[in-house]
Amino acid sequence: MADVNERISDIINSNDVVLFMKGTPLFPQCGFSSRAVAILDHLGVGFESVDVLQDMEIRQGIKTYSDWPTIPQLYVKGEMVGGSDIMMEMFEAGELQQLMAEKQVARAG
Repeated sequence: MADVNERISDIINSNDVVLFMKGTPLFPQCGFSSRAVAILDHLGVGFESVDVLQDMEIRQGIKTYSDWPTIPQLYVKGEMVGGSDIMMEMFEAGELQQLMAEKQVARAG
């Protein structure tokens, strides 16, 4: 498990925004992942995605790493933000936009 945690930590710490999701941004494999991608696209921020369906160790490991039972999971500057429901609530309240600005997240190129 330490190896998986190390891999996850490396991914999170080497990218400003990381979305652990089912599928890819172009082909999300669940509605929640699709909604999470749509929110990030709307914000116009650059993000790294990790398809948990391609790696069972990551799929299980991320749940333990974050102590969060569901996927997708959004990380911003190394901090776990939450899943698609939390992302949606924060987005609708303007909090997600504010978080991206405060953390100085780069715009998508």
